[in-house]
Amino acid sequence: MKNAYSWYQTLIKPSWAPPAYLFGPVWTFLYAVIGFSFGYVFLKTVQGDITFIVALPFILNLFFNFSFTYFQFKLKNNILAAIDILLVFGTLLWAMGAVFSYFPLVTYANIPYLLWVSFATVLQLTVAYLNR
Repeated sequence: MKNAYSWYQTLIKPSWAPPAYLFGPVWTFLYAVIGFSFGYVFLKTVQGDITFIVALPFILNLFFNFSFTYFQFKLKNNILAAIDILLVFGTLLWAMGAVFSYFPLVTYANIPYLLWVSFATVLQLTVAYLNR
């Protein structure tokens, strides 16, 4: 994977791209938020307090979130990574909207995730464009 990260450093990035060392701490915090809030949704689904359709966007979001690393760093494909980050963004919005009427705190807890994914989406689309 180190080779893939070296490859990423060679890409043209916008001047406003954050330094590489920032991604680790940000994602560590966000994965903690995701773990607790998504875990709560899954628990409530298993307990029958909400239907599977409310949990579905959370499941899809995790799938697309984890797929991003594969597309970006394993395949080294900026276009697939850009499509994937759009799916992360879309499923996150869907998840936040789906759960809001049941557990608004889950929606509020994911605002930092939404803000970062919004930024990451613009960044990835820009990187894909600059390196086409």
